[in-house]
Amino acid sequence: MSLKILDTCVNCDVCEPVCPNKAISLGEEYYVIDPALCTECVGHHGEPQCVVVCPVECIIVDPAHIETHGQLEDKYKHLMETKG
Repeated sequence: MSLKILDTCVNCDVCEPVCPNKAISLGEEYYVIDPALCTECVGHHGEPQCVVVCPVECIIVDPAHIETHGQLEDKYKHLMETKG
């Protein structure tokens, strides 16, 4: 499952630097997560780091991008292969 940042985001800048896949960027009004890059930190950490550091708890599972743990692992492997 990709994650999604809600419009309650206060643009505090803490989530972007902790994302190991560089999936988070500043959108027009608040930070956004690219579902093609988000693996919920699978392959890097035990839990999504953006969720851990978010002070306003505005990061949720994106119902429009539901993925299994296996699919997230496959996405992580693909991202690592294309990164190099």
